Amino acid sequence: MKEPLLRHVHHITDAELPAYVYDLPSLREHARSIRVALPQRVELLYAVKANSDPRLLQAVAEHVDGFEVASGGELRHVRAHLPDAAIVFGGPGKTSTELDEALSAGVQRLHVESEQELRILTTVMGHRTADVLLRVNAPVVVRQTALTMGGRPSPFGLDPSQLDRCMQIIADDGRIRLRGLHVHLASGLDARAHLALVEEVVSWADCWTRQRGVELTEINVGGGMDVDYDRPHKTFDWSAFGTGLRQILSRRPGLTLKIEPGRSVTAYCGTYVTQVLDVKFSRGEAFAVLRGGTHHLRTPAAKQHDQPFEIIPDDVWHLPWIRPEARDEPVTLVGQLCTPKDVLARRVMTTRLRVGDRVAFTMAGAYAWNISHQGFLMHPHPTFHHHDEGNQPLPYECACRTA
Repeated sequence: MKEPLLRHVHHITDAELPAYVYDLPSLREHARSIRVALPQRVELLYAVKANSDPRLLQAVAEHVDGFEVASGGELRHVRAHLPDAAIVFGGPGKTSTELDEALSAGVQRLHVESEQELRILTTVMGHRTADVLLRVNAPVVVRQTALTMGGRPSPFGLDPSQLDRCMQIIADDGRIRLRGLHVHLASGLDARAHLALVEEVVSWADCWTRQRGVELTEINVGGGMDVDYDRPHKTFDWSAFGTGLRQILSRRPGLTLKIEPGRSVTAYCGTYVTQVLDVKFSRGEAFAVLRGGTHHLRTPAAKQHDQPFEIIPDDVWHLPWIRPEARDEPVTLVGQLCTPKDVLARRVMTTRLRVGDRVAFTMAGAYAWNISHQGFLMHPHPTFHHHDEGNQPLPYECACRTA
């Protein structure tokens, strides 16, 4: 952990644990480096579902072209904190109320997932107009990935066979402008695999537009850039990805590509800091019981991995019994929930871990708190802190300590 961030963590009292700490300078620099790596005619949108913390959104806003939201709630949240931001609205199962909200909020693009959704859109438009991308489950081969959304039977997007009917609805309506296609098929791809998939998607789109005699100026290829929790220092190769996108675009002068990364933008800026409550042994195995757990940090349970962590020793011990500890042995780190699934890291070799020590789980800036089952067992919620220039603690003011 960087020294300024470590000093910030030491400012957090035991009563404030567990705590999320977000490193805003690192986030800004990472987002800036992504933007610099991308060529012209590639628009960078941040997927709000990864982490919607207001101060993270404000830090990211400096370096992105807009935000992708997937619900009316996310739309209102972004508008409240970034009133002038460009927004695109995606996600399946949009209601008529959400579509109406999107039009009223002036979203830049609507990603239409089905013929039914398109028909609902026509009923709420009134005299308004809409710029849409049709999300399509393109018929390209998708290798096995962490998450596969297309290339096989899927609830996401349109079958290619349904595109013609949607095109006809758009042509007959007159208020809807088709700007392009949305083709997000997989997540967990490294730069080489992602580029190969983009090339296949764009080639398929080229063929489809030629056959239909239409001209599309945009293709949104989604996000899905790999984040490797087993190798925290290895990041997605944005430089290689940008170079590859530049080559793809060089053969298609009228095309703009859009990408919607989320996890790969914010994962590295977040740390979940907690404390060892107990160290116990069962059938020869060591377990450390921590404040909090997967109801605060769902990522390791959702992705079935060991969350990377650092131990922050605390040498203060005033109690009259021997301090429980594990030494030079594998330890399983668990939370406070009444379920054997409440595991943050399993059988990780540790030199020394004691009751009272703090544990800082890194790479906790995406799909962590916001996807957790926060009300289970009604434990206190974590506190939220934002490390920024000057190293002053900046607590996130919200009702985050209610049980």
